[in-house]
Amino acid sequence: MTHPAAAIAPPPIPAAKIGRVGVGVLGATGYAGAELVRLLRGHPAAAVLALGSRQHAGELLSRHWPSMPDLDIRLEAEPERPEAWRERGVDVIFSALPHTAFASRAEAYLRAGLRVVDLSADFRLRDAAEYRRRYGAEHPAPHLLDRAVYGLTEWCGPELEAAELIANPGCYATAVLLAALPALAGGWLSGAPILANALSGVSGAGRTPSLSTHFVECGGSAAPYKVAEDHPHMGEMLQAMRRAAEGTPSLVFNPHLVPMARGILATVALPLARKIDPEQARALYLSRYSRGDESGFVRVLETGQLPETRHVRGSNRCDLGLRVCGGGRQLLVFAALDNLVKGAAGQAIQNWNRAQGWPEATGLPLAGWTCA
Repeated sequence: MTHPAAAIAPPPIPAAKIGRVGVGVLGATGYAGAELVRLLRGHPAAAVLALGSRQHAGELLSRHWPSMPDLDIRLEAEPERPEAWRERGVDVIFSALPHTAFASRAEAYLRAGLRVVDLSADFRLRDAAEYRRRYGAEHPAPHLLDRAVYGLTEWCGPELEAAELIANPGCYATAVLLAALPALAGGWLSGAPILANALSGVSGAGRTPSLSTHFVECGGSAAPYKVAEDHPHMGEMLQAMRRAAEGTPSLVFNPHLVPMARGILATVALPLARKIDPEQARALYLSRYSRGDESGFVRVLETGQLPETRHVRGSNRCDLGLRVCGGGRQLLVFAALDNLVKGAAGQAIQNWNRAQGWPEATGLPLAGWTCA
């Protein structure tokens, strides 16, 4: 993976200097889809022209998301011919459909001349056998896997520029990888297993209700699930770690569901090959993520400061806090992000900005909502 210096971007440029690009969103009534629409409405280059919904075609989006009453766009079924949306001026498709729901149709959109940004897991993995292992299904378009660019934006090099098929990382993977990759790529690790524990809000499970996300079941309770090797995001995390460092890193990943609507807090314990002090750790992470123009979305906090999910809620930012312990032989990295923004819709737009040749921060919020 490329040093993030290759991704340094100037401040966002005015809309008049960008021009408008037609956008379509599939799965617009889900959590990630609606967040895409919310953010795209404020993007100076995005003209939202088509919103797809498999279940609610013909209804207004505002019926499902009253928070956007001024956006009177009628939902429609996914077109049988992607060329139909292309002829209406759509240039890019953001797919927020569930895993396995879009992959078989992605090639038709690409052939129609549309750029595709897929928020599902369908194109994150390079190995069709690993996809089968993680998601329990045969990949419907394995010949496209090598064509897709894994869009962990801060760690993408020139391959993201002008990419036609972008695989947006998972929310857990984004938090864990942003926390672990600087130390991995720097050759700091001892080879002992990396331990990542993560807390996620319930929106990470999607909008379709289930027993585990029912308020009575999850309210006031915290629960681990799909621990150790069982979570599907393990595949993409290991794949990215192998690209960043020689050898095969070992990872133990333990996700937990906690009773909040949105947010991820990951604690990543990195065993070190040599002793370091806090100043060295912070210098390494600043060398990877510091942006002099303040437009970068990964913020390395001051020594002693630890991140909280409430401070990144609604923002495309990931806050990292560092702590050296174990006599200088272990580095703890704490990562907080909004799973629906930096972990999904915001990162997807950040990737699109890069692919279009625009500053990464264009149309994206750096500041979070108030903590009230």
